[in-house]
Order: sequence, then C-alpha cells, then structure tokens
Amino acid sequence: MEITLEENGTNGRYVHVFDDGSEAELNFQLRHNVMVINHVGVPTQHRNHGLAAKLVKKAIEDAKEKQLKVQPVCPYAAAQFRRHPEWSDLLQ
Repeated sequence: MEITLEENGTNGRYVHVFDDGSEAELNFQLRHNVMVINHVGVPTQHRNHGLAAKLVKKAIEDAKEKQLKVQPVCPYAAAQFRRHPEWSDLLQ
C-alpha cells in the first residue's frame, strides 16, 4: 500500500489513492516544530481495513525522524495516541 506525502509550505497531507480514484488522507499543519494533525479521513467504502491507523503511523514515523512534536487535534489521531503510550514522548 502506497502512502505519499504532499507538502505545500506549512500544510501537508499523507494520502493513499484507491483504484476507484477516491483518497484516504491525513491532513496536518507545521507550526514551528509541531505537526498539528487536523484530520484523518477514509472513504466509507474503504473503512475498517486499518488504513486510517496506517496513515497516523506514517505521520508518527516521519515526525520522529524529523524530531517534531505532534499535536493530535483530530479525534481519531488523539485516540491512536491513547492506544500507543510509546508515542507519548512526541505529544505537544
């Protein structure tokens, strides 16, 4: 499964494009050294396959690599942080 990163200044998103042209995405903003995760969305027809969790995991891996803190504004992303206490050192 391919997840690509698209960046436009301080805005970005991780996106996976399905064969039907629909997209799953995680949107974020960079504020100084903080990745603010605003939204995680997966089209209804592609839900319940773990893709949203994979998008969050990819963002977390990149945040670690870039030494960023993370502020999960999106309720889904915040829930993932509660499920993964090993990420707590990244929380802003």
